[in-house]
Amino acid sequence: MPQEIDDKGKIFTEVVHKEPIQVTIQTRTNRIRGNLHKRSDNRMIDKLNHAEAFIPMTDVVVMDVDGKVELLRSDFLALNRSEIIWLVELGEE
Repeated sequence: MPQEIDDKGKIFTEVVHKEPIQVTIQTRTNRIRGNLHKRSDNRMIDKLNHAEAFIPMTDVVVMDVDGKVELLRSDFLALNRSEIIWLVELGEE
């Protein structure tokens, strides 16, 4: 990634553009709907395979395991990647 450094040592990097993808994620104890953000040149599987331990999500709704009772709404959630059982992009259900 190209970088520029000014006279004072401040580092400027290229902005990475990501697109929000609406998903439903099943864990052992909850069903989660929200947005994952991925680079447009990557597939969702690339995002999951190369993610850190926690995957950031936005505009999240956490439901019970069956997806019938809403438990929590949040602007942001850091989901532990190891908790994911399955994931589907909304519109592909």
